[in-house]
Amino acid sequence: MSIRLFSVAFLLMLTGCKRPGVTPVSTAQFSSDPTSVGIVPGQIDEASGMVDSRSMSGNLWVQQDGGSPAELALLGYDGKVKGKLGIPNAQNIDMEDMSSGPGPQANVNYIYLGDIGDNNAEYASRTVYRFPEPASLTTPIQQVERINYRYPDGPRDAEALLVDPLTRDIYIVSKRETRVRLYRLKYPQNINEVTVAEALGEIPLSVVTGAGISPDGTEILLRTYTNVYYYKRKDGQSLPDALQLQEGRTLPYRLEPQGEAVCFAKEAKGFYTLSERFNSPAVSLYYYARK
Repeated sequence: MSIRLFSVAFLLMLTGCKRPGVTPVSTAQFSSDPTSVGIVPGQIDEASGMVDSRSMSGNLWVQQDGGSPAELALLGYDGKVKGKLGIPNAQNIDMEDMSSGPGPQANVNYIYLGDIGDNNAEYASRTVYRFPEPASLTTPIQQVERINYRYPDGPRDAEALLVDPLTRDIYIVSKRETRVRLYRLKYPQNINEVTVAEALGEIPLSVVTGAGISPDGTEILLRTYTNVYYYKRKDGQSLPDALQLQEGRTLPYRLEPQGEAVCFAKEAKGFYTLSERFNSPAVSLYYYARK
């Protein structure tokens, strides 16, 4: 379960830190006045990951935090929950983020669901579940694969997961360090043994609570409780270089009760954010259209 351990002022100080000698991000612009639709309380109170559905237009897949069932909720752009699908042979210890993209089978869109949270740094290994995106709510989730991994530098909490559509590598961003750490599970991922994730250095942010990547892999979002940061990937550039050789640009963002989920629209015409309810009466789904 996510725990909000820092004051907003402290978060702003940490997430705004800069590095000398790196390139600022420019170009893409998004609306500062997002579309907002309310969600009925009790439907999705602990949203921590989200992707735009490729199989059912007009909907998003949402996954909830640890303690909730291991399932996906189908949330319409109108804020209405259409239904839920259980994930067989999966346990929601602390599911924190999700991504979608290519996988082992050609021309199939996969959901990657990260049981990667670890508030107390107590788990020797964590798990990313991978399965083909369901075609409908009457199609059961099948072919669930477990990608088990551990960190080379000891257990740590993470709430941000990315799948690079260009390489099919899985990237995980830790949460609690003053400068968060980036890890990679290189494709093809091992589903038979516990893999040691590759440590790729730091990103000058703290309290990273979610991540999103555009379908073509050229744009990346990292979010905290207080900000959304945008990264533009150059032609031929690796995803780690895109995150580490430039400063993320702060995007328009309406402060949420405990914001964790973020994703690009499937055609990259904007991005969505969704919060855990925390102590708020209700939450809303926000959409920031590209200008």
